[in-house]
Amino acid sequence: MRGGLMLTIYATCPQSKDVEQSAYLAAVANVSVWSEQAGCTGILVYTDNGIVDPWLVSQVVIETTQRLCPLVAVQPVYMHPYSMAKMITSLAFLHGRAIHLNMLAGGFRNDLLALGDETPHDERYQRTVEYTEIAMALLRGQGPVTVSGRYYSVSNLQLTPALPAELVPELLVSGSSPAGLQAARTLGATAVKYPDRPGEERLSSGDEAGAGFGVRVGVIAREDADEAWQVAHERFPDDRIGQVTHRLAMGVSDSHWHHQLSSREGSRTGPANSPAPIEPDPYWLGPFQNYKTFCPYLVGSHDRVARTLAHYMEIGTTTFILDIPASEEDLAHIGVVFARAQEMVTA
Repeated sequence: MRGGLMLTIYATCPQSKDVEQSAYLAAVANVSVWSEQAGCTGILVYTDNGIVDPWLVSQVVIETTQRLCPLVAVQPVYMHPYSMAKMITSLAFLHGRAIHLNMLAGGFRNDLLALGDETPHDERYQRTVEYTEIAMALLRGQGPVTVSGRYYSVSNLQLTPALPAELVPELLVSGSSPAGLQAARTLGATAVKYPDRPGEERLSSGDEAGAGFGVRVGVIAREDADEAWQVAHERFPDDRIGQVTHRLAMGVSDSHWHHQLSSREGSRTGPANSPAPIEPDPYWLGPFQNYKTFCPYLVGSHDRVARTLAHYMEIGTTTFILDIPASEEDLAHIGVVFARAQEMVTA
């Protein structure tokens, strides 16, 4: 907690495309249990055309944990807002558990085109706002909902069974473009972006979004910096095919933040196993540039990574979404750096 402001930390669930089918249920259960034991509020569950349905994965998360909240990525083009609200109230009825929502406007451009959706980037955020307002009105039990909008129309629509007030979802909106920040502001949601290198960020997005802001970032930390970088390069080695795939994907993407990340340099200077007299910048884009993940990483010693996290907290970050943890040990080290970061901020 910082100045009365609670820090919210989400892990991320493994994707079905990255795990053998026979092992996937166990992988989801394991990461969910690790995340809960590490003190995470919830766990992000991805959605796109190439992976299994996030609502079914969320059912597994709920069944294998006591309190961990699935943070479901919601792409409006996949289902009607009533269907989404019905999923949430049904899971609450069956399990007495909350679902948090990570509202999307984009995703992979080719996924949208395959579904016949050619809506321009900024208009997709307008659609997401309209979609979310209908769903949240239903979930908050605001009486029969009637909307005649640009993208959706409903008449005297009610949600049954009603959702208990204490289980109304927390709202996050993914996107760092002006349209994404405006959508978060309109919805009173937490805007989530990828963090800039410390010292290169704009003014706090908390002022822009009106409800704090969040960042999506991976963390590999150890007590010794060289050990952390060795783990990082073993986990995410240079991959020529991945680099080509990354360039091709960025060529067809209209994601504001993916292009922002692509324009930056983020690799460590010098060989991974070369000792340096001064610990290098922990901000690393190697996994992103090799098409292994879609966020920057912070790599280094506990203290160095903690100082970077403390900087993000100081400029207004209230929510962190971590990349998929590779092991329970990873989450233990992440717990150390967040504890140290909070100590630095409150000292």
